[in-house]
Amino acid sequence: MHFDHTELDRRTLLRAGLGAAAVAVVGAELAFPSAAHATSDSDLDWIISCDEWDARPPSGPLAVSAIPTNKIIVHHMAFPNVTDYSRDQAVKLARDCQDLHMDGNGWSDTGQHFTVSRGGHVLEGRRGSLERLAAGDRQMISAHCPGENGRAIGIENEGTYVTETPPQALLDSLVQLCATVGRRYGLHAHDIFGHWDFRTTACPGAAFYRQFPELRRRVFQELGTSIGDVPARRWPDLWRFVSSPAVRVVQYLLTHHGYVLPVNNAFDAATVAAVQDWQARNGIPVDVDATVTAPTWETLAPELDKHATGAPVSAVQFILNAKGYADVAVTGEFDHATKKAVQDLQRLHGLHPNGKVSTSTWCALVGGVVRQSFQAG
Repeated sequence: MHFDHTELDRRTLLRAGLGAAAVAVVGAELAFPSAAHATSDSDLDWIISCDEWDARPPSGPLAVSAIPTNKIIVHHMAFPNVTDYSRDQAVKLARDCQDLHMDGNGWSDTGQHFTVSRGGHVLEGRRGSLERLAAGDRQMISAHCPGENGRAIGIENEGTYVTETPPQALLDSLVQLCATVGRRYGLHAHDIFGHWDFRTTACPGAAFYRQFPELRRRVFQELGTSIGDVPARRWPDLWRFVSSPAVRVVQYLLTHHGYVLPVNNAFDAATVAAVQDWQARNGIPVDVDATVTAPTWETLAPELDKHATGAPVSAVQFILNAKGYADVAVTGEFDHATKKAVQDLQRLHGLHPNGKVSTSTWCALVGGVVRQSFQAG
């Protein structure tokens, strides 16, 4: 199973301000702030609760985040692609996952908030997640993606999807779950990301990730969102607590603009300083956590055509290769394989497939969402 997360990592706890606004668990009894005593509503009874699948009690304290939820992160579990689609298999999956996380990883409980089985059964993961979903104000702090555990709902999907895609039943239930999370937490289809957008990992699998534009379109339709409410570009809000292929893209682009720093996926001190300096020099509000905000991305990323060379082209090639375009090599030259891959990605996201790397193409490349994606297909 693909889990390389950190249980309640210290930086997330500090960022969430848990000294004052989070609440601890004693055994299996959750103590929530006074504004958050809601229980599972009847319209959530299709989600199998921890009690219903007979989850073990947490082995240590759990906490409620003090910061708003701003995204959904979708994972695959790197478990076998079983053909048993029954409820019993889904319950076994939840128990096996919890055992792995508690006994193997040493965590207090299951790492993710929710789990979707290949048969389309949806289960509560970390205890308290269903109650928080019903309340829709704050989430449980989880262990599915370091740096995002206090502000992202984590959804694990049974199976391994590097070369295969999930069964239709799983996809249908994932759409329903994402739409429900969206309604409860005030999120949108353009707030859905993949694990590798914020972590160096093979999760959620290249084949599954190619389905994300369609996943978002279905959630968009389910939520009844107006196209006018979709931003032109929803960039991944990378910050100093994450590491991912997209962080390396930021580093490539900073080196292109004259900064001297390692190009290594790690949001290290040199990267923090360079991002903040870039923001200051370009009249962008300087973020205390060096968050790569939309204006930061849009000033960093130059438009590229077939004549481009150097670090920006290497950045394009690196992220394409990291996300499944195996034929693309990092050469710094805008070769034919790079152009063909860019065109494929543009088609996937509803962009004009001209092979040029526009600002919107950059956004799609690094894991963001473009408005055209909801007008495609």
